[in-house]
Amino acid sequence: MFEKILVANRGEIAVRIIRACRELGIATVAVYSEIDHDSLHVRLADESFCIGPANAAQSYLNIPSIISVAEVSGAQAIHPGYGFLAENAHFAEVCEENGIVFIGPSADAIRRMGNKSEAKKTMLNAKIPVTPGSKGIIKSAKEVKLLVKEMDGFPLIIKASSGGGGRGMRLVHNENELSEMIILARSEAEKSFGNPDVYIEKYIENPRHIEVQILADRFGNVVYFAERDCSIQRRHQKLIEESPSAALSKKQRMEMGLVAVRAAKAVDYVGAGTVEFLLSQDGKFYFMEMNTRIQVEHCVTEMVTNIDLVKEQIKIAAGERMKIKQKDIGVLGHAIEFRINAENPDKNFMPSPGQLSLYLPPGGPGVRVDSHAFQDYVIPPVYDSLIAKVIVWGENRKKAIERSIRVLDEFVIEGVYTTIPFHLKVLNNAFFRKGDIATNFIQTRL
Repeated sequence: MFEKILVANRGEIAVRIIRACRELGIATVAVYSEIDHDSLHVRLADESFCIGPANAAQSYLNIPSIISVAEVSGAQAIHPGYGFLAENAHFAEVCEENGIVFIGPSADAIRRMGNKSEAKKTMLNAKIPVTPGSKGIIKSAKEVKLLVKEMDGFPLIIKASSGGGGRGMRLVHNENELSEMIILARSEAEKSFGNPDVYIEKYIENPRHIEVQILADRFGNVVYFAERDCSIQRRHQKLIEESPSAALSKKQRMEMGLVAVRAAKAVDYVGAGTVEFLLSQDGKFYFMEMNTRIQVEHCVTEMVTNIDLVKEQIKIAAGERMKIKQKDIGVLGHAIEFRINAENPDKNFMPSPGQLSLYLPPGGPGVRVDSHAFQDYVIPPVYDSLIAKVIVWGENRKKAIERSIRVLDEFVIEGVYTTIPFHLKVLNNAFFRKGDIATNFIQTRL
């Protein structure tokens, strides 16, 4: 096992990793930008180093500075969390070149699954169901027109090959829009990811966004966990996640899980990862992408399995054989996660950075709050606006919803706008309460 780990991240995920390390008896090293000098992860770590100004490119994305701190502090491994360098294949290679363990999959697996069009090819070769569309990148509207018949016509969606978070994505309803949308998607992809390549897929109308958590060790063992339903989204950004999904039967859960295992084995995956699917209204599911890191919403899975995914991730990276067997993984009750962001839902979720003049998190049975915030903490304007993740457990979905209303009513944050009122609106929505949700829920049901 490692003696010391550097946490190459900030916010609640850095705190989460430091806590897991502490319970494993591992010393931790925090890195931080100048604006984060008072952050909780800096206070909790055994050692901390400033690596640059607020601009992420000069701090949390500064590979030479992070590697230098690892070498100076004697850290044997680096945990990247999520975001920033978590899915950066070059960073994984640099770690290896410097004799530092990257707590995540290989650089090759990151590349193969990070490029969406290449990932789709890999899944097709592994006989995994994928959304109908192009088999690789597309260059022109003329090329797409030849594919439209194979996809049963419009609508279709254009996606950035190196994309994520909804950037470089355009919905096309008819042939007249095609040329313009390809140009717009390529332009946004170039600006956001430095890669203008795009591909197309048949647009699945009113789908659910379902994802399956997997763990894989270096000995070929791969297990899957009960799915997470991440259909409550805004502009392809998840807002509420729950497990298990109200839409899946036990048979479908097993089928989807086994497909996720096949997907991981297709790229010799090692570590924690998530295979994401679109579930159509007729019950068919299609591979969408694989996130080669721990997810923001991993806590939901932990709440219904009592398995610490971050600890398992660290053990696997240290070369240990996974002790968890598929038969050991069950589903206990129901859990829902709410992302509490410093945003104003009444003004199109406009960011609301500032000082938390009052911060009173909720508690009680079945309640978990993952946060880096505290009284008088300042939400900086330069990073994401996440204040806390509230995860609520209940014996079933109905009880989890009832408890969630109590919990969110109890959560007091003053000084900034938050998404708490939005979450309460969702919880009191009749369609949500009966499990009738899809990725267009906000547009059609609120």
